[in-house]
Amino acid sequence: QVQLVESGGGLVQPGGSLRLSCAASGSIFSTSAMAWYRQAPGKERELVATITSGGSTNYVDSVKGRFTISRDNAKNTVYLRMNSLKPEDTAVYYCKATFPWGMGSMDAWGKGTLVTVSS
Repeated sequence: QVQLVESGGGLVQPGGSLRLSCAASGSIFSTSAMAWYRQAPGKERELVATITSGGSTNYVDSVKGRFTISRDNAKNTVYLRMNSLKPEDTAVYYCKATFPWGMGSMDAWGKGTLVTVSS
């Protein structure tokens, strides 16, 4: 069973930066596609960024040029570097792993880390 633990959230001023980390247990990390989602108060959870097992990345338009997703397979960790943060980036950020399972795939989620952008 895969367990994901996010860290790195906190309070930051507009224009500031944070780096989120998501550490995965188990031996499947290198074959997993990883993603960061976020959920702001009163809103639905939205996809922020993805990275495939091969390292290809994709971003939602609202964070392009400001956020960078990366992974370190040796550390079983995926990162989200967030620059030029805006108040509208305030949300709980969740990590998700999608990994091969049997004939298909399975998702695992972390419990989230809160990012608050405010002066």
